[in-house]
Amino acid sequence: QVQLVESGGGLVQPGGSLRLSCTASRSIFSIYAMNWHRQAPGKERELVAQISSGGRTYYTDSVKGRFTISRDNAKSTVYLQMNSLKPEDTAVYYCNAVSLDGSLNSWGQGTQVTVSS
Repeated sequence: QVQLVESGGGLVQPGGSLRLSCTASRSIFSIYAMNWHRQAPGKERELVAQISSGGRTYYTDSVKGRFTISRDNAKSTVYLQMNSLKPEDTAVYYCNAVSLDGSLNSWGQGTQVTVSS
């Protein structure tokens, strides 16, 4: 397993930006996929963005063009740059590391993002 620690959440006005960071306790170079999920009050947790070990990315439709996921293997860190934030982006954001065979499925503790005027 790997321990994941998120940071960078906070309160931001609509249209603003935040950058979330997820730092791992070991190298993420070979980890199959690093994901950002979010869970809003009363809603199910959803996958927001994913980046593979090869650098391929996926975004859920609601954040395409606004969010960017990236990884710095040297720092064992994954980032989520969030621009043009909307109130509906308010949620707890979780970092997740998974392996192809399912033997690895680690989660961070989450970081709160609140978009409000």
